[in-house]
Amino acid sequence: MSTNTENGFLGHPKGLMTLFFSEMWERTCYYGMRVLLVLYLTKSLLMGDAEASLLYGAYTALIYAAPVLGGRLADRYLGYRMAILVGAILMVIGEFLIIGGGESFLVYGMGALILGNGYFKANISTIVGKLYQDDDPRRDSGFTIFYIGINIGALLATTVVAYVGETYGFDKGFALAGIGMLLGLFIFWSGRDKYKNAAGLEVTEEGMERVGPFRKYQAVMLGSLALIPLATLLIRKNTFTIGEGADAWDFPLMTILLIALFIGVAVSLIKAGIKEGHIWRDRMIALVIFMLINTVFWAAFEQAGTSLTLFADRNVDRFVGGWEMPASNTQFFNPFFIIIFGVIFSAMWVKLSKIGKNPSIPMKFAYGIFQLGLGFLVTLIGLEFAEDFKVPLLTLVFLYMLHTTGELFLSPIGLSMVTKLSPKSIAGTAMGGWFLSFAMANYAAGYIATFTGGESGEVLSLEEGLIKYTEIFSTIGFALVAFAIFIALLRKPLNSLMHGVE
Repeated sequence: MSTNTENGFLGHPKGLMTLFFSEMWERTCYYGMRVLLVLYLTKSLLMGDAEASLLYGAYTALIYAAPVLGGRLADRYLGYRMAILVGAILMVIGEFLIIGGGESFLVYGMGALILGNGYFKANISTIVGKLYQDDDPRRDSGFTIFYIGINIGALLATTVVAYVGETYGFDKGFALAGIGMLLGLFIFWSGRDKYKNAAGLEVTEEGMERVGPFRKYQAVMLGSLALIPLATLLIRKNTFTIGEGADAWDFPLMTILLIALFIGVAVSLIKAGIKEGHIWRDRMIALVIFMLINTVFWAAFEQAGTSLTLFADRNVDRFVGGWEMPASNTQFFNPFFIIIFGVIFSAMWVKLSKIGKNPSIPMKFAYGIFQLGLGFLVTLIGLEFAEDFKVPLLTLVFLYMLHTTGELFLSPIGLSMVTKLSPKSIAGTAMGGWFLSFAMANYAAGYIATFTGGESGEVLSLEEGLIKYTEIFSTIGFALVAFAIFIALLRKPLNSLMHGVE
């Protein structure tokens, strides 16, 4: 249901801006942790590049896998508002645990952040979708505005939090991230009247049923805390060695877990679609295909937190005048460009829709992946201008600019698409499934990043590192360009499966 559209920002429901600022501060928390993590692991905990990249990949994978559970529990028991409040509290606890220092505090803090994000992330996006009627043409524009809020949070994280963390101590950076989450929690609760007409906010009837001394929603919240130790185990041990000596085999636990979870979610979504009729069945099949496409995009894009950050640290001339930009600050280019281009894109989609020139969703995905590929290929140009085995800072400026415009063709459109393709009865589950594709992407991103370092933890020279980075990045770039062309060729059958959703 749309709410108070006349008095809202740019004609949008008033609740949009409450959710905008809540998500903005939550993303300050998440990206504040993410922007410092690999540097903290390699510089403070003295991990090798490969070990740090795999731990980073496991953490960010679980961050995005958790909304599968969080969306499901919100749909069935908690309602969206309670799920988000619980998630915010857990994220505050997690961020402040990390300040304790050392690997144990880090992984338990990560576990709380993972579970909290699972409750928060999928459900706040779902509320945004429920502010609009099904056929409201403002929905894509609204999600793009919401996406700008995400990236203002990311900008604060990659400038203020990153600078404080690298300059004054990682613990200070993590503390700032926790304060950001406290602000998000306050805004979401204090502005609850502005989004109160959105469907699904309250604890469900099933959630209010009693089981022993508790209501079901209370039992679910208490029971879910048991997942924190499981998350810490998976972060520390994403593979298990079975056997000894020559017969030893590394069991890829995280890989199998993510694949199994994806298959389970895909089957669940398609079965739910079948119950609603053949149109919803086809739409769920389309959603599963877009989840796979999304995985490819973000597996490449998320090199930002690992290989591209280490590339910036070692092989990019980061001097601006007499000041050397900290390596973590180079991640600010992405949210900076999102804020610049986001408003333009938001207005552009509405204008193109009015004149009948709005690209289909498959073509938007193809354009986004094509630009992502071009961004990686910029490193080949930067290589031609390298001095002392360091490329100019403009290399990253243009790389992130193309990554950002590609992201705007795909990511906010994807969030909007999920709310349009999904039956109302499984809206939270479908959004959780969408974030599962980010989980698979982030784990794959950590694995891809291991190829940019030396063998068995070998430290490469500046020359060797520059050659290795540009070889890997250009290979990723050419593969993405080819994949974009492939999606463009499949646009007609994909549009057919979507049955008119644009």
